[in-house]
Amino acid sequence: MGMMSEAPSSERVQIGFFGIRNAGKSSVVNAVTGQNLSVISDTPGTTTDPVRKAMEISPIGPVMVIDTPGFDDEGELGTLRVVKTKETLRRVDVAVLVVDGTLGMRPKDRELLDIFEKLRIPYIVALNKTDLMLQVPGAQAGMAGAVCQSRASSGTAEDLKQSGSEAGQRTVPHAELAVSAKTGWHIRELKDLIGRLGKAKISSLGLLDGLIEPGDLFVLVIPQDASAPKGRLILPEQMMIHEILDHASMALCCQPPQLRQTLAFLAQSGKKIRMVITDSQAFSEVSKAVPEEIPLASFSILMARYKGVLEEAARGVKAVDMLQNGDKVLMSEGCTHHRQCQDIGTVKIPAWLRAYTKKNISIETSSGFGFPEDLSPYRMVIHCGGCMLNEREVQSRMRQAKEQGVPFTNYGITIAYMNGILQRSAKAIGLAL
Repeated sequence: MGMMSEAPSSERVQIGFFGIRNAGKSSVVNAVTGQNLSVISDTPGTTTDPVRKAMEISPIGPVMVIDTPGFDDEGELGTLRVVKTKETLRRVDVAVLVVDGTLGMRPKDRELLDIFEKLRIPYIVALNKTDLMLQVPGAQAGMAGAVCQSRASSGTAEDLKQSGSEAGQRTVPHAELAVSAKTGWHIRELKDLIGRLGKAKISSLGLLDGLIEPGDLFVLVIPQDASAPKGRLILPEQMMIHEILDHASMALCCQPPQLRQTLAFLAQSGKKIRMVITDSQAFSEVSKAVPEEIPLASFSILMARYKGVLEEAARGVKAVDMLQNGDKVLMSEGCTHHRQCQDIGTVKIPAWLRAYTKKNISIETSSGFGFPEDLSPYRMVIHCGGCMLNEREVQSRMRQAKEQGVPFTNYGITIAYMNGILQRSAKAIGLAL
């Protein structure tokens, strides 16, 4: 339980279950999780929202299981279901498509496979109801083929990539497996496949990958103001401290007003500082206090690196210099929280933007899992660090902006750029601008 309670949702393997109504999807979800997780009804028009549940599944570890409503519902609610399904897919690490094995693949199933391929999501086709397939004339051959295929795909990820009857057309790692939610047949094998496809997520790099050695000293500058959660650190700060300790290194934490005193103390001790890492909103004050010879970065910049969007965000931030009167900027946050009077996304950065550009800029916001499909009204997107979103979700948003020709950057990079210290921070983490 300790590992489960400690893993934040953004760091869990996100497993999405998809399919059309009456394929037995919810039964497969319950069989895989060992819980009566799904409360989604197969009755048309009854729900559009996915069910999300954090848990541990052996042998995978901490996961977020997402059960989506039937993909084939008609009418207005059916359209909303499709929208919700595609929104969910932006954050899924492994997709499981549950197909009624007695009926085989149907057009809506193939539509889902095409979406998986387009978004490059590793996936498994679970042919359910094998207990009934044995009773359907001609079905045994199809089931046997699926079983042989699943066994052939029990090796490396490269084996998985070649699996499936359409291997010549499909390029994303995938597999096919016959299962029975009712009898439990091949459910263990299904969990093993999910674990193998989710392995890349499990072994993802850290915030300080390549920037830390045992014994290094890091100074973390952490403001405790009105917008900070009372009595606790925000997720990037927690992650950073854990990672530094895991590498047998040292973290010295202070608030901005105590930074000069902290640096003076360390200078007297003769201990070399590997890097100063600050909250983005204190960048200006901190950069003045930290000597040029000491590497300086921010939690937000390192989070962008961790999520795989740093280089694109560093390019996108230059759009700040092109903003004109009346331009719209989308400020997007990955979490939902009570906004304080000096909220970083809705108050501080907009004010700094207007002061920097000397233009009357219009600001719009999005939060949580909501993110506009059409970004054409916006001159640029400035995203939060994305600590509450997994890397697939953040990268999906970045690609969406790029495909629509809208520059994409994040809070910390924007603040560093406007303060003239992005070059310095980029050098600290080995990014060539």
